[in-house]
Amino acid sequence: MALKISEGLVEAITSLLKDSLSRDLKSKVGYVLSRKAYAHFKKRVDYSEYGGASLLGVRGVSIICHGGSNSNAIKNAIRVAAEFAEGHVNEKIENELRKSTKSLGSEFGVRSQVRTSS
Repeated sequence: MALKISEGLVEAITSLLKDSLSRDLKSKVGYVLSRKAYAHFKKRVDYSEYGGASLLGVRGVSIICHGGSNSNAIKNAIRVAAEFAEGHVNEKIENELRKSTKSLGSEFGVRSQVRTSS
């Protein structure tokens, strides 16, 4: 859901910027002078640079992509999935959850229910 909201927000900001920067001669000159900064900003907020969002709660790595994802987004989603697998992200999350539930369990007398993938 956060991914969808951020995509819509980026599109709205981009549209507003385009309108503002093409309004008059001063704005157009300002855009030309700051074009590199705008390109850098656009790349940082472009969903296709991140590929998608991780789906937590499943065994293994799962990256959810937007239905209209372009080839760059798919390529980056595959890259992110590989990084998650190589970095053992699921195992790290499980270990941290296990630690925190044990800590909470001993504090409140509740038994841990975290299941591992083994």
